Amino acid sequence: MNRIRIATYNIHKCVGLDRRFSPERIADVLRELDADIIALQEVLCHTNPQNGRENQAEFLARELDMEFSLGENRLHKGGRYGNAVLTRLPLKETENFDISIEKREPRGCLRAEIEIDTTRSLHFFNLHMGTSFFERRRQVHKLLDENVLEQRKFAGSRIIAGDFNEWTNGLTTRLFKANFKTVDARLHLGKPRTFPGVLPLFHLDHIYFDESFRLKTAALHRSRKALVASDHLPIVAEFEF
Repeated sequence: MNRIRIATYNIHKCVGLDRRFSPERIADVLRELDADIIALQEVLCHTNPQNGRENQAEFLARELDMEFSLGENRLHKGGRYGNAVLTRLPLKETENFDISIEKREPRGCLRAEIEIDTTRSLHFFNLHMGTSFFERRRQVHKLLDENVLEQRKFAGSRIIAGDFNEWTNGLTTRLFKANFKTVDARLHLGKPRTFPGVLPLFHLDHIYFDESFRLKTAALHRSRKALVASDHLPIVAEFEF
């Protein structure tokens, strides 16, 4: 394989703009994306053997015949809540980094090491940053630290995707653009805004990557189901390496 297709999608606990809980609808949107690796945010996983759809990460992985890993950041209504990575490529290992700021909602960055060919792995980071300007200013320094994104063993093989919650061109955006290449919203996506779904006003979702990857295509996915399945729209991008 010398091409890889990546997607990022905040699934809003599988509750759509019509307030209907439907992991089946989210699964349909993910099939439309046809991505090799998917970063999901706001994933809620209840353990209920009588109703497997309540474990959203496991349900979606099973529906798409993919492996998955959940980065649990907190408990929500009795279920594990956080970010998840789905992959149709071999999943080698995962770890969840705590980027929480005191007195704010717990947040995390999930790293998945994924085998993309017999000689090379991809370090895929999936994150969901805080809603507060001051929170993100501290989180970005935690992320761009030698214990998280800047570990030497990750260099050259990093793709970072997720919901950055940055409504303006703030410090987080400036620092990530200084350290990585980016799927440029206006150049690559045409309509750059991803939130809220039907009439998006803000560009909150991003994909950043190392120079060893070459961006071939990128799109904001606006199918009929995607417009109502969540309060975000997914982004999908294809890379050569």
